[in-house]
Amino acid sequence: MSIEPWKLLSSELVVDHRWYRLRRDRVRLPGGQELDDYFVSVRPDVVLIFPLTADNDVVLVRQYKHGAAAIFTELPGGVLDPGETDLAAAARRELLEETGYAAEALEPLLQVADNPTKDTNRIHFFLARDARRVAAQHLDPTENIEVLTVPLAAVEELVLSGQIRVAGSVALCLLVLRRLAAEAGQ
Repeated sequence: MSIEPWKLLSSELVVDHRWYRLRRDRVRLPGGQELDDYFVSVRPDVVLIFPLTADNDVVLVRQYKHGAAAIFTELPGGVLDPGETDLAAAARRELLEETGYAAEALEPLLQVADNPTKDTNRIHFFLARDARRVAAQHLDPTENIEVLTVPLAAVEELVLSGQIRVAGSVALCLLVLRRLAAEAGQ
């Protein structure tokens, strides 16, 4: 059995708001069935950063997320601004804005699909080594972010215990922990 893409028959933007865009697609599946109401969230790409200090602390953020109506601990990151194409520059910007931390070198690690069933965006994972606090946070009016630092050795337990439970942060934490262990020969 071969997997084939769906054929796009038509598409219209049904919600075009500054904070949210929703597209309604009419598609034909490989078996011939047509769907006239397949909704897709048109979302900008996201950068997500694993900031590691010279003292082997990881910089995390804690903030309220209204969609889930809960407070989450996660890695810093955010959406690309319109027209922004330099992913590393976007990661540096988000890291500085949310935490006041900066890092000279950002290592791109992986690009993943956020929710490929219904969303268009990708998440770009970065590792920022030797992160250091260089400024105060520069938050948007809608943001209220607490900055935390935790020892690198505590991160796995934070993920496994569900204290870090945002999917992208979970994935990036485990990816970096594995990478660092491999670099250390473990």
